[in-house]
Amino acid sequence: MNQVKKTQNTFALTTPLYYVNDLPHIGSAYTTMAADVVARFQRLLGHRVLLITGTDEHGQKIQRTAESKGRSPQSFSDEMSAGFVSLWQLLNIQYDRFIRTTAPRHEVLVKEFFQRVWEAGDIYHGQQKGWYCVSCEEFKEERELLEGHRCPLHPNKEVEWRDEQNYFFRLSKYQEKLQALYESRPDFIQPESRRNEVLSFVNQGLQDFSISRVNVDWGFPVPVDPNHTLYVWFDALLGYVTALLEPDEEPTIKNALAKWWPINLHLIGKDILRFHAVYWPAMLMSAGLSLPERVFGHGFLTKDGQKMGKSLGNTLDPIGLVERYGSDAVRYYFLKEIEFGKDGDFNESRFIDVLNADLANDLGNLLNRTLGMVKKYCAGNVPTITNEDIPFEHALKAIGLPLGEQVRNAYEALAFNQACKAVLSLVKTSNKFLDEQAPWSLYKQGQQQAVEQVLYAVLESVRLAAYLLSPIIPDTSSDIYQQLGFGINFNEQIETATAAPFAIHGTWGVLTNQQKLGQARPVFKKIEPPKND
Repeated sequence: MNQVKKTQNTFALTTPLYYVNDLPHIGSAYTTMAADVVARFQRLLGHRVLLITGTDEHGQKIQRTAESKGRSPQSFSDEMSAGFVSLWQLLNIQYDRFIRTTAPRHEVLVKEFFQRVWEAGDIYHGQQKGWYCVSCEEFKEERELLEGHRCPLHPNKEVEWRDEQNYFFRLSKYQEKLQALYESRPDFIQPESRRNEVLSFVNQGLQDFSISRVNVDWGFPVPVDPNHTLYVWFDALLGYVTALLEPDEEPTIKNALAKWWPINLHLIGKDILRFHAVYWPAMLMSAGLSLPERVFGHGFLTKDGQKMGKSLGNTLDPIGLVERYGSDAVRYYFLKEIEFGKDGDFNESRFIDVLNADLANDLGNLLNRTLGMVKKYCAGNVPTITNEDIPFEHALKAIGLPLGEQVRNAYEALAFNQACKAVLSLVKTSNKFLDEQAPWSLYKQGQQQAVEQVLYAVLESVRLAAYLLSPIIPDTSSDIYQQLGFGINFNEQIETATAAPFAIHGTWGVLTNQQKLGQARPVFKKIEPPKND
């Protein structure tokens, strides 16, 4: 296949293109928060980053939903897509491109891609018989269905029997090539549990899949047969390519691939794993394009141990959650308390306890009381201590020195919970160290040098913690950095990471007495449990 030489020092990643049959839910928010953390971390490394998100707006489900509301599919899609944009703003998501599959430029690229695959002999006209889930926009094999011909992902809806003429993609032709891909690149699909799922599916034998529908108007017509409409997945997956175009570029595949291709990371929910880890690479192979580096499928979210659903009345509104507790609180809980890749649960009581313990008490209170003592014992100035004055075996320095590399490895592995726990271990140790060293007692004894050494070590540990957590809690980290006298706002890192390169700020011992400390103030207010009506 053709290889594209990627521009050096770049990192491109995507969320799924979210289906607009309804307003965004907490699962969509979860994926996008994780993608934003990865993007922010990569910017701290000094990379130029392109974070792609957007909405998938074609297909029968959209058409039916719009018609049920007396709306046109376009106006309905406009409203739903705007809902995603609004939520991403609330969650402090720094995306670079928002692609909508109804965009005219996208249609141009889809047609060009179709032509490539057509000329490769991988599209043909045939008969499709089988059970079709409108909600999944996918034909289901009999073995996949629950009792009563119900989709396992949408058990409250029966699948529909379809017998129609469609255009097909020769997926079966790529079985051996896909198996060779998975063997030669074991990290292509992550985590390991998702990789095993895909291997099992592919090893059972691949069947060609339909890429068109009849009697569906809402979508792009098949270039060789306008009586057919392109199937949503053949259309939607190409959105990742369209999004790579610069705003003023002519929409061609060559232009789209010039700078950011191949994609470094596709972040998805495990329910759409097959499309991204099997269909997508096979389609790219057919078109002669290089493949993405990694596809990561995370788990599902539950609430209070139960699957969320409107019928159960236990859905979790991400907008209400952010408006009530703030974006940093929501980001921190979901990325610290859930092992990314596995299923995870939201419990409001635990949510409040975790935020109060970690951010209000351990981190926020540590900064406030240390700044208070600096003001009292050091005239409000950073102690005249240097990194060299503190021995390597110092209780905090010994943890702080290797912490940056440890956290970097965790972020690169998408182990966000491990990154948080490693940083919190330094914060907890700093609280304990401050209590044990009792600088107030040392001050009364006239041991000014010892006082300053204690306070410097704690302040520096708080700074390092804030920096390493900044991809997850950018507002809180920015507040801490500004109180420590740094003119850095972690929400202003979209264009450049030069203000806070990881190689410098990700190490212990950066704080100097040239910093002008700010006024101490709470960086994270304690959350009060909601009052029962």
